[in-house]
Amino acid sequence: MTGFETIESEGKPIKAWTRGVPIEESALQQLRNVASLPFIHRHLAVMPDVHFGRGATVGSVIPTVGAIIPAAVGVDIGCGMMAVRTSIRAEHLPDSLAALRSEIEAAVPHGRSDNGRRNDIGAWQAEPPPSAAARWAELEAGYRAVVEKHPKAAHPRGFGHLGTLGTGNHFIELCLDEEGALWAMLHSGSRGVGNRFGSYFIERAKHEMRRWFINLPDQDLAYFPEGSEGFGDYMKAVSWAQKYARASREAMMDQVLAVLRAHFPDLATTELAVNCHHNYVSREHHFGKDVFVTRKGAVRAGEGELGIIPGSMGAKSFIVRGKGDQDSFCTSVRMAPAAP
Repeated sequence: MTGFETIESEGKPIKAWTRGVPIEESALQQLRNVASLPFIHRHLAVMPDVHFGRGATVGSVIPTVGAIIPAAVGVDIGCGMMAVRTSIRAEHLPDSLAALRSEIEAAVPHGRSDNGRRNDIGAWQAEPPPSAAARWAELEAGYRAVVEKHPKAAHPRGFGHLGTLGTGNHFIELCLDEEGALWAMLHSGSRGVGNRFGSYFIERAKHEMRRWFINLPDQDLAYFPEGSEGFGDYMKAVSWAQKYARASREAMMDQVLAVLRAHFPDLATTELAVNCHHNYVSREHHFGKDVFVTRKGAVRAGEGELGIIPGSMGAKSFIVRGKGDQDSFCTSVRMAPAAP
């Protein structure tokens, strides 16, 4: 990314990589609200696609010491991208991809069937494939640990959405790189169970603020102080949801590749595979301190790390390699600009 500009703030500095990009006033106010919190570490980092969100803007990086803001992480915990480069080349593809599209749609549940009824229970709900059995057991144990203590956080289907795409801006795409190689790419998150976890703990944090008479510029900036029971419980829940989202993307990618192999028996995948979140929190070290970094609509871009920046419909997507820029807390934009 190019150099940043500084947004005026009465709190911590706000560094924005938005030169020439207008920011809506409501989003600017959210940035200033977050910057005013006493536990922000050093400064906020703002990505070029920043826009209004819940409590905090989408397209922002929020480093905190001693506290975490559930609404800043959001309700699609662990939402992100996965992409795999294959040995299939452009010249191997048929003139029409209609058959491939139909088979991928049948292989990966994606929200609703043609008759409008819900059709998004993963094929792994009844029995996981042998290769995924150990991960399934680990996920099940983690889910039970959260909901046994917080029954209201439970989702009606448990985590039966595993391996399902969802709706909204989630997608599966076949795309060609500059060398003519075919990539399989998809975008999805933690589905209904992540939404339930996120919504539940956002409300719990608000309750804690009221209980301790803590006034905030926006109630959606309610937080859990590190060391509190709520903090520990939330971190277990959000960590689980992030693992779930990653595993779900891997399960869907397996299904997509199985469809491709049915058409191209010699298909192989290369070492170029990326699976990254862009709605999440992680423990990292920046500017001399161990901090919690919340990336809300932003992807980590540590030095040498691969990331994915998907395009809007009709725009190119990019596989990027991070430069480890310290001012951005090693972060890049989540979404490429729309095609003109």
